[in-house]
Amino acid sequence: MAKENGVGNRASREKPHYEMEEKQSTTSQYGSVLFTLTVFVVVAAAVLFLTWSDVSIVTIALALLLGWLMASAVNIAFQWEKAVIARFGKINRIVGPGIYFLIPIIESKAATIDQRVRTTAFGAEETLSSDLVPVDVDAVLFWVVWDAEKACTEVRNYEQAISLCAQTAMRDAIGQISLSEIAVRRSYLDKELQRIISEKVEEWGLSVVSVEIRDIVIPKELQDAMSKQAQAERERDARVLLAEVERDISEMYVEAASVYGCPEKALQLRTMNLVHDSVKQHGGMIVVPSAYSEGFNDGGIDAMKDLLR
Repeated sequence: MAKENGVGNRASREKPHYEMEEKQSTTSQYGSVLFTLTVFVVVAAAVLFLTWSDVSIVTIALALLLGWLMASAVNIAFQWEKAVIARFGKINRIVGPGIYFLIPIIESKAATIDQRVRTTAFGAEETLSSDLVPVDVDAVLFWVVWDAEKACTEVRNYEQAISLCAQTAMRDAIGQISLSEIAVRRSYLDKELQRIISEKVEEWGLSVVSVEIRDIVIPKELQDAMSKQAQAERERDARVLLAEVERDISEMYVEAASVYGCPEKALQLRTMNLVHDSVKQHGGMIVVPSAYSEGFNDGGIDAMKDLLR
């Protein structure tokens, strides 16, 4: 049962690492550097080619300077990126994707914001539920930056901030529900976490796509107690169901006995039905005990003949 409900054993798994797992895309990083280096080389080579007949230290320095200026002025942002441009230290505009231009020295790229959906693993260790039971919960947060300017200006490190915010929201949400609810109401907990985190990070230009709980770990002794409780509840339900079925059958036999004009024969009909089922399933000879012999008097024998037809 513990495994079916997503409740794991603390000893059977390693403790999750709650540090931020999201890292900058190496594709974006190396692609931008390669583009800038290409512009620098092409411009410097073109200047040297035009002044090849009169190459000197001055022309080489001029070629390097023009190459640096062009590399600083011409930049590229990938399809999933937005570049925040600052002029004299103040946010001026948001550009991208594609090629964009900067005024060297006057303008600079303050940040490059990746607007793809990101994942951040987070969790809460030894968090108390509403019934004061310590649990460890491991979850994954899916989020995206929808406002590049706010993400750059409102918070210093939005990746770390949303990770810490998610951990705090997790502890608050778990503290409001009991242990049994945590195990069976994971969908509710996912939506509640998404709502709480979204309210906190919207002002930073971030949006929460979804929250998914990966694992719930409770103490081993509580797992055994919950398993025994579940077995007892299932056994109780089985007995209640059997009693209800027996009650329905008895009512049917009372109605059948009324057809014979004698309601007292209902118990005899039920007795004969039990004997008939036993013979039909297993065969052989039945030794009728005294408790069943009442069903074999004159009226009972006639009723059995009708039943066996």
